[in-house]
Amino acid sequence: MKRLTAVLCAMATLSCAGPDTSIRPEARPGAGASDNRADDTLNSSARENRGGGFLSSLRPVFRAPNASKRQNALLSQGSVCGDPAIQGEAIGRVKGTISGCGIEDAVQVSSVSGILLSSKATMECDTARALKTWVEGSAKPALASRGGGLREIKVAAHYVCRRRNNAKTGKISEHGTGRAIDISGFEMLNGSEISVLNDWNAGSASKALQRMHAQACGPFGTVLGPRADRHHLDHFHFDTARYRNGTYCR
Repeated sequence: MKRLTAVLCAMATLSCAGPDTSIRPEARPGAGASDNRADDTLNSSARENRGGGFLSSLRPVFRAPNASKRQNALLSQGSVCGDPAIQGEAIGRVKGTISGCGIEDAVQVSSVSGILLSSKATMECDTARALKTWVEGSAKPALASRGGGLREIKVAAHYVCRRRNNAKTGKISEHGTGRAIDISGFEMLNGSEISVLNDWNAGSASKALQRMHAQACGPFGTVLGPRADRHHLDHFHFDTARYRNGTYCR
């Protein structure tokens, strides 16, 4: 009986105890070379992905590799002030016929952020950049739902060597230094037009005009419109002159 008990205990110990080490299948003949090739392939793919290769994106295969560069180059050819969104021509120094007039590094702007100017406007670059900010942040959004959107800005005045309000004496106008632009209206893609003179106080375009006038105050230092005086009943005057108290908007 004692011998049978000892045998049963020995069998129980062997059946319940786990193996000391995991039993791995033996390698198949030639398996080592195949596994190395697979590892090399995976490593190569991983390297290609990290380097931006084919597996990282399928798009470059179907897209001309230099398309965006060519597009940017075309825009840059006609750009001024170092900004592709401002299209025109650099004309350099403009001399004034009155003391205090003139522009050192003038540009003639023909379009801003895809919006045409009715005539090329001569100005300096800070004014061109302020105009771009206003076009993108105010003019285009304000007129987006009208006539298919904004196509052209009607330019009433830009650089001209004269005194304020065309007076015979007094200070030189900001127009005389290339820091101002006057805008009389807007043309939509469908050919319809909005004018400051006719639509400021009447019609559905009134709110859009007043919104554009108000939002010019910031990008420009001086903003004048129909509320300012009789000289501005038919246009907006924008210039980049700054004052001690900040902007002047009427």
